[in-house]
Amino acid sequence: MSPIVTGYEKTLDWPLYQGQPKPYLLATTPRSGSTFLSHLLWQTGCLGAPLEYLNFEATGPFGSASGLPDRQAAVWEHVVAHRTSPNGIFGMKAFPLQMEVLGSQNLSLLTRTMRFLLGKGPGSRVVQLRRRDEIAHAISLARASLSGIWRAEQERGEDSDPIYSAHMVKRARRELAAQDEAWAQMCREMGITPLVLWYEDVVASPTDAVAAVADYLSVALDPAAEIEVPRIRQQSQSGAREWRQQYEGGSD
Repeated sequence: MSPIVTGYEKTLDWPLYQGQPKPYLLATTPRSGSTFLSHLLWQTGCLGAPLEYLNFEATGPFGSASGLPDRQAAVWEHVVAHRTSPNGIFGMKAFPLQMEVLGSQNLSLLTRTMRFLLGKGPGSRVVQLRRRDEIAHAISLARASLSGIWRAEQERGEDSDPIYSAHMVKRARRELAAQDEAWAQMCREMGITPLVLWYEDVVASPTDAVAAVADYLSVALDPAAEIEVPRIRQQSQSGAREWRQQYEGGSD
């Protein structure tokens, strides 16, 4: 079996960017379709490569830096230098819980990154991705949390399907609502006007979503700058449909 290409491999880096990057934050929540959107933006070659550069969970993309503040700082320095697109745009995707964890483990790095990303105050750029279908969103998070399967490449057929749990779906709805509100509150307090995108709209018209981000960031897209990025495979939805039927039917 071929190894999973996560998108964080250094072979996918751009050459060293030596200027001052123009940053933006892709503020979202787990299972929002953010990987799909981040790769759409990345492949333009003009909107950075907004991935989870502060995900230092042991099983995450930078697990080797888990619990090691100095190594985490080195990771950050590398991605700012090599994941800034040639036109100077740097994007980073984040979830509120990731920021909370980093703040408890490496406050100096969190402070540094937030100053970099949001240092312009009301002039800072935040793209918030949400899902209208709250039930589908919660089911997706609940199923991934129970199974440990977050990518299509990890699926193992029916063996991957977790046992239905109404409790987990309700818990996921509460957690996701709290995380969405955390981003909204941050923007209100800082006076930032975010660009709010909805997953359903992104899927229906990816080109319009990319154009909206480019316009929000005042970036002119250049077709000649487009690059190849790792392909995103959609996970199976059959089990999720069954879960929805049970949830809406009131099953425990």
